[in-house]
Amino acid sequence: MQPVAFNPATDLAPTPFDAEICELARALKQAGLPWRPHVGCFAWDPDGQIKPASPFPANIYFILSLPRFIEIFGSPEAIQEKMIWLPTWHQARLLCQRYGIVPAPLTPSDSPAKELKMIYRLIRDAVAAR
Repeated sequence: MQPVAFNPATDLAPTPFDAEICELARALKQAGLPWRPHVGCFAWDPDGQIKPASPFPANIYFILSLPRFIEIFGSPEAIQEKMIWLPTWHQARLLCQRYGIVPAPLTPSDSPAKELKMIYRLIRDAVAAR
């Protein structure tokens, strides 16, 4: 059975897969946001080290089988080092609770991507301030 790639024209994205989200996630990592790779996480492979093409755009992968990622990278620590975690909206909101962040209310015209980017920035600033 051939994998079916994500089609942004017809499929509803589980997270906003754009360059700005990826760069904000990199800033979260650089600020020191802890991450333990586990099933249920989206992660970006910015250097393209994973050879099987991702079904998602821009070298973004969903960790469905942690042993498969360990097989590719060698250890959970290597996954942490080489990949960049892309917290989902739910995970980002849990991080807000952890860091005592209360995001501003959204307006009806705000997109989910705009909200997630705002939350990533708030988390980045909170982590960097610690």
